[in-house]
Amino acid sequence: MKLYKSLLLLIICCLFSTLGFAEKNSRKIYIAKYKELAIDEMIRTGIPASITLAQGLLESGNGSSTLASKANNHFGIKCHDWTGASIEIDDDKKNECFRKYMDPYQSYKDHSEFLTSRSRYEFLFKLKPTDYKGWAKGLKKAGYATHPKYAHMLIDIIEEEELYLFDSNTKRHESKRSEKSTFEKNIGDLDLRLEVANGVHFVKVIKGDTFYNLEKKMGISRDKLLKYNELPKDYVLGIDQILYFHKKRNKAARGYNFHLVKAGENLYDIAQKYCVKLKKVRKFNGFSKRDKVSEGDRVYLRKR
Repeated sequence: MKLYKSLLLLIICCLFSTLGFAEKNSRKIYIAKYKELAIDEMIRTGIPASITLAQGLLESGNGSSTLASKANNHFGIKCHDWTGASIEIDDDKKNECFRKYMDPYQSYKDHSEFLTSRSRYEFLFKLKPTDYKGWAKGLKKAGYATHPKYAHMLIDIIEEEELYLFDSNTKRHESKRSEKSTFEKNIGDLDLRLEVANGVHFVKVIKGDTFYNLEKKMGISRDKLLKYNELPKDYVLGIDQILYFHKKRNKAARGYNFHLVKAGENLYDIAQKYCVKLKKVRKFNGFSKRDKVSEGDRVYLRKR
């Protein structure tokens, strides 16, 4: 009997140990996959990367929750004033409405917009960027979540995984902040329009934008803008098109392995959307310059 109890206790201990390892491992995978995105959002908006990652880990169950897998919603943001796609899931109440995104990038970006556009979170941006404890407690105070220990749960994740290291002034962060600072001296009214994709700054063209006034405000020549965006010399800007201010990347950010083509999209549109050089997209997919894509096709954005 004693032997049976000992074996049973050993099995239970091994089971909990295995579950604990799986939990830790899935956290590591999630962090490796989304840390760059969290850091880019921190640089763009001022929300600590540690807070973004901890919220993503907690709200999405390390990326494995139904909401994350079916709706790419990593932060548990409900519909509220949302006019986009949605999904109904049981939460505090039955069949609650949650926002649905095309990809995790949109979820991370909307999380930033959610915090920066609501007055009840305004006081958080007065905290030091390294004050993750203040942010965690402030989010709970502002009503982001109803769980009474929400702030402590975030702090535990941040400290267990050392996520606070992403908030520190490493050389990489300093370089990016310096880069943004240089932009801010020149962009003037472009400031509110400046966005980041795959680590590269861009704006969406609006009425009144020309290469001449963009060159004047940014200090970047028309030739360079054409080169960065892989456009012909006689190109005329179109409304809503994406215009990058630096060279595009050789591959998409982690987590964006492929894109499903929608009606009306071409290969250039897709390369611009994910900030990847067009020739690289062609290479990943074995396309020639004459190849075209159709609705529903899978276009790879990184090596398969």
